[in-house]
Amino acid sequence: MTGNFGNKIISWIDERYDISPLKNMLKHKKVPVHKHSMWYYMGGVTLFLFVVQLLTGILLLLYYRPGEDNAYESVRFIVTEVRFGWLIRNVHSWSANLLVLFAFIHMFSVFFSKAYEKPRELTWVTGFIVLVFTLAFGFSGYLLPWNELAYFATKVGTDIVGVVPVIGEPLKIFLRGGEDVTGATLSRFFGIHVAILPAIFTVFLTLHLLFIQRQGMHEPEHFKNLPEEKKKYIPFFPDFALKDLLLWVIVFNVLIFLALYFPWELGNKADAFAAAPAGIRPEWYFMFMFQSLKLLPAHILFLEGELLGVLFFGAAGFVWMLVPYIKVKHRPNWKIQPLTLIGIIIVAFIVIMTVIGYLV
Repeated sequence: MTGNFGNKIISWIDERYDISPLKNMLKHKKVPVHKHSMWYYMGGVTLFLFVVQLLTGILLLLYYRPGEDNAYESVRFIVTEVRFGWLIRNVHSWSANLLVLFAFIHMFSVFFSKAYEKPRELTWVTGFIVLVFTLAFGFSGYLLPWNELAYFATKVGTDIVGVVPVIGEPLKIFLRGGEDVTGATLSRFFGIHVAILPAIFTVFLTLHLLFIQRQGMHEPEHFKNLPEEKKKYIPFFPDFALKDLLLWVIVFNVLIFLALYFPWELGNKADAFAAAPAGIRPEWYFMFMFQSLKLLPAHILFLEGELLGVLFFGAAGFVWMLVPYIKVKHRPNWKIQPLTLIGIIIVAFIVIMTVIGYLV
């Protein structure tokens, strides 16, 4: 009976809006099955965590009040007085961290499987831009509770922005809304976090998803070289979609576990006249850059070490975005190709510098 009711709804919609192209796509879209198929699910998990961020962010927005005098108190009210407010905030905070983690996993799985190659260059570029805006979400949202740690971390972060030649100082003043981190900075970050970034992010995410749907799942080289009779596929709907949904349920359970047993501390209210807390650090996904800048000498040749580090990371990120357009000669005798080796070095560098950052 439920099935007949569902078919009637679909028929009613189809009669008015002609959704036959969508039905045909779901019916004929196939997903390759091979030893690396598990990496196909990382993008779906990333999308799921973004939806969790969106929904929990909207719920928090119902009670959050931006402003130097109100922000901290409104967050404290959410976690102490609003029913399940503490849970929503913990889920929002943990899902933000998991979102960045799975975005990185998704990016590197695409890189090592060479899914960025022709004709998927723009899929890679839009995906990289989505990752950059995800990090921007993390940076802008970190200040919103207006606690001590967020205040001084934002001060350090915007100081780093300020060392960029020509545009650095004006950009720092724009982000802060003045010379220092104040209530104006909080208002700026709130507007960026809930309005500007979501608008731009949605455009690039939509393009990214459209490109993926248009071109289908990438088939790795070893799969392409198989005889046609040995290639195995599963339907995207319902087989792949149900497996994707099962993984979402598992991730959601992990998220709830973290929110329940490892609550996100609110800390003390920000005080511009207080001393910076000892061992102040950024979020883990900025740690490798932060630690790298700390290890640089004060001056390298005629340039400041911090400036050189910021320029290096900016240039490296831009080159990484253009990876699909970089042609490196294939070495038949090499077990590991040059670009793959560079990717391994980058992953190792990020992991090692992050670990050092927390140990030192």
